[in-house]
Amino acid sequence: MDTRPIGVFDSGLGGLTAVRQLRRVLPGEDIIYFGDTGRVPYGSRGRQTILQYARQDIRFLLSQNVKFLMAACGTVSSTYPSEEASRLPVPYTGVVGAAARKAVTLTRNHRVGVIGTAATIRSGSYAALLKDLMPDIQITAKACPLFVPLVESGHVQDGDPVTTLVIEQYLTELRDAGVDTLILGCTHYPLLKKMIGDFMGADVALIDPGKVTAIETAAALADLELTNGRTEGGRVRYYVSDTPEAFQELETLFLGEYAGGPVEQIAIETY
Repeated sequence: MDTRPIGVFDSGLGGLTAVRQLRRVLPGEDIIYFGDTGRVPYGSRGRQTILQYARQDIRFLLSQNVKFLMAACGTVSSTYPSEEASRLPVPYTGVVGAAARKAVTLTRNHRVGVIGTAATIRSGSYAALLKDLMPDIQITAKACPLFVPLVESGHVQDGDPVTTLVIEQYLTELRDAGVDTLILGCTHYPLLKKMIGDFMGADVALIDPGKVTAIETAAALADLELTNGRTEGGRVRYYVSDTPEAFQELETLFLGEYAGGPVEQIAIETY
């Protein structure tokens, strides 16, 4: 048994959707979450800036004695080098691998769509991994930069006219391409899942990277004998780089029934 917490980080609040899934599959595990709310978004940044921020985020979580690291951020997961991750003192996972593996198990016509931030799509990480897993796959990828601010502005209610218009603008290309599986390649996007699903159609499978990564994390902890042995009572501590008030205004949107818990602001630039 290992009673240390799981460390989860994101550029802002989107990674809370992964925390929500972790709490469902690992209700006894403690979690430390860092959201870099003072420097969000990462998706429009250059590669070196993203790497600098990710390294600081990781150093902070390692200072909290975590036993496992999850980058609950599609941008970081698409950018952080696997060889660097392999040298970390604790196991690390992003959200790209689990989502890609799920996509190739679900697609029937080998046409898969990927949506994400500009940096995620520009990196080509999903496309490269999907092609490794299924060489004859056809991939349609689309950056959807307006989805994050729409979510954080609360435009998530079914039928919201602004979000509906933006979904049509972004996703018509993917629908016309005949994809039967769509990776929601940013952890904000599951909050738009109902509206995206309505637009894409009932025959298109939508993949929530936070959900599938949480399931794989639970399996990895068991395989590595890193679970704490509890089946309930897990606690979460939240850290942000901007004022906690902004976090507290939106935490229920992202965490649902799991909202609540201490929130502390830190100076991430010192790590």
